[in-house]
Amino acid sequence: MNQRIFLSPPHMGGNELTYIHEAFESNYIAPLGHNVDAFEAQIKAYTGAKYALAVTSGTAAIHLALRVLGIKEGDEVMASTFTFIGSVVPILYERCTPFFIDSDTASWNLDPNLLEEELSQRASQGKKQPKALIVTHLYGQCADIKRLSAICEHYGVYLIEDAAESLGAGFEGKQTGTFGKMGIYSFNGNKIITTSGGGMLVSDDETLIAHARHLSTQARDNAPHYEHTEYGYNYRMSNIIAGIGRGQMEVLSERIERRREIFDLYHKALCEIEGISFMPELEGSIGNRWLTTLLLPQHISPESLRLTLEAENIESRPLWKPMHAQPLFQGAQGRLNGLSDTLFKRGICLPSGSSLTDNDVERIVSLVKQAIERN
Repeated sequence: MNQRIFLSPPHMGGNELTYIHEAFESNYIAPLGHNVDAFEAQIKAYTGAKYALAVTSGTAAIHLALRVLGIKEGDEVMASTFTFIGSVVPILYERCTPFFIDSDTASWNLDPNLLEEELSQRASQGKKQPKALIVTHLYGQCADIKRLSAICEHYGVYLIEDAAESLGAGFEGKQTGTFGKMGIYSFNGNKIITTSGGGMLVSDDETLIAHARHLSTQARDNAPHYEHTEYGYNYRMSNIIAGIGRGQMEVLSERIERRREIFDLYHKALCEIEGISFMPELEGSIGNRWLTTLLLPQHISPESLRLTLEAENIESRPLWKPMHAQPLFQGAQGRLNGLSDTLFKRGICLPSGSSLTDNDVERIVSLVKQAIERN
């Protein structure tokens, strides 16, 4: 059996153990310490965000964003429907009502036209607007974030950017995660850099991050005993995990460069096959190409190709099943155009890890071509 090729495995840089050893030597193992402070500083320096808070996951970061923005039970929160569950499940944590917006063909991300149509119609009919929009930068590619930001500002809607998959991606020179009122990143095991788990909440609003920091450590008040005037969470990142993050940040630019090279190899080899198309990149943006994603010819199903690759010990995945089609959100409202349903039915994610070799890519391409020819 050939050695397993994973979809997006961790890729260490070398200095991670140095920072972990520092944490052990200082005996700061808990969710505080120099590594946490330094990791937050690295994220601020890299993204341009003024304030950052290291937490246990990207989902925890979104949850904290909803809390500190004052979004509460009964409020409505709009979100990308074509995304991972972690982007939207915090809406349920706060007993809010989700409203899903479909994708556009220009980016596969949330369609600004659909958003504007919905908010404009509500305004003209005197209906209540949502409190917030959570927009996902899918698969490391930028949404039309400048326009989405302008729409949200016009209608008084908080913009929360889910940049979990898009650290290092930018639009007109500005990093994803820094356009909205708050932004989040993820360092899960399969992300472009990883701390095994973990996330980061960023904002240019010092008060919001200070409140989130308070909530992330069980909302303990300033007293010698444990005093609480509101409830919080055990969401703070550990000093050990943050040490991994410090080492990973040192190689982030290299990881992005390699992921983009891998995309180019796939694209060059497969783009001329009739019926294949790749996730587009908006003009003015540059994605990190976290995963190479494509649509297959209509005569071949993503599942059949996935099984073909799996038989060769190669991991691949379908594209995200839209949130409006999930049993969990049965009956949820939205403004849909059917594109995300099509993307799910026809799309696949190919192995994209930065440790992938050119020979690995050639082998995968050969198997994809064979599967298409057989069908």
